Amino acid sequence: MAKQKRILIVRPDRVGDVVLSTPLPREIKKEFPNSFVAVLLKKYTADIYLNNPYVDKILLIDDEDDNSLISFFRQVKEIRKYKFTHSLSLLPKEKINYLLFFAGILNRIGVGHKFYQFITFSRYVSRNKYIPLRHEADYCMDLARKIGIKTDDIATEIFLTDEEKKQFANKRKELLGDKKFLVGIHGTSGNSSPNWTLTRYKELAEMLCNKDNLKVLITDNIKHDIIDNPKIIFPTLSNNLRELIFTIACLDVMISSSTGPMHLAAALKVKTISLFCPMTACSPKLWGPMGNEKRIILPDENYCSNKCPGDPKICNFEGEGGINVSSVYNIVIEELTKFK
Repeated sequence: MAKQKRILIVRPDRVGDVVLSTPLPREIKKEFPNSFVAVLLKKYTADIYLNNPYVDKILLIDDEDDNSLISFFRQVKEIRKYKFTHSLSLLPKEKINYLLFFAGILNRIGVGHKFYQFITFSRYVSRNKYIPLRHEADYCMDLARKIGIKTDDIATEIFLTDEEKKQFANKRKELLGDKKFLVGIHGTSGNSSPNWTLTRYKELAEMLCNKDNLKVLITDNIKHDIIDNPKIIFPTLSNNLRELIFTIACLDVMISSSTGPMHLAAALKVKTISLFCPMTACSPKLWGPMGNEKRIILPDENYCSNKCPGDPKICNFEGEGGINVSSVYNIVIEELTKFK
């Protein structure tokens, strides 16, 4: 009998990046149904994997500010007890590389080929400067392919608990009130991609509120004073990720830039309407929502060459050829008419 594969998927990263790792456990279990699969995450993203039937264990890594040797070897001891045969590190980090090495994992695979990977005899996959450009979830799957996984299925997914499923209808009814459709707007992002100003999101939200059958929710965990229409609600101010996930699951459509909640919506099979930039580092080919119905909105073809500041952190799609509120409003209404 072949030795059981015990695989640790390592993604101590932001919400969107963790969501894009969710295809790996599923595809590993398809190929190796008797394997033991665990994920190593930061505490604040652990809810993404809650109730995932393909994950046998969720391990949490301490805050990276704690660099003490005591903390380091406590984590080594915790990981070592699971006797992992393989680890897949989806983002190169030196500390974690040594953590996995000292935990005795023989088959360690990472991204790129750093010196610290070389001296610890780690295997690696190369992204070849993103040529050809593929989706981030597909690049992540390359690590699983390195251990024999054969798949092109990179649809993301998040699973509701049985209790959440029981509460779902009541929660949606509570949020809807006397309306027909729930439209979510997420105005902030991690500042790694272009985004509208909050003023533009306010304009869109107020235009949508004038439709008799729509309820507009702002899913940010901060109440923006600029959005002060009493018809617009902020249901996720507790900063609880699972609450955000459950609220997004109730939506008919999620509107945002390229951000973590967009990926949460995609993994929950909620339709997304997303503002994107065509620059390689921000491209929807690399970072688009995966596994759901979606509409990607880009500036006009010549906008970037004429207006782009070259820095996604300061681009807000303003000006001629950018992304205007009326066009997004029309797309939202068009998509909602497709619902039965």
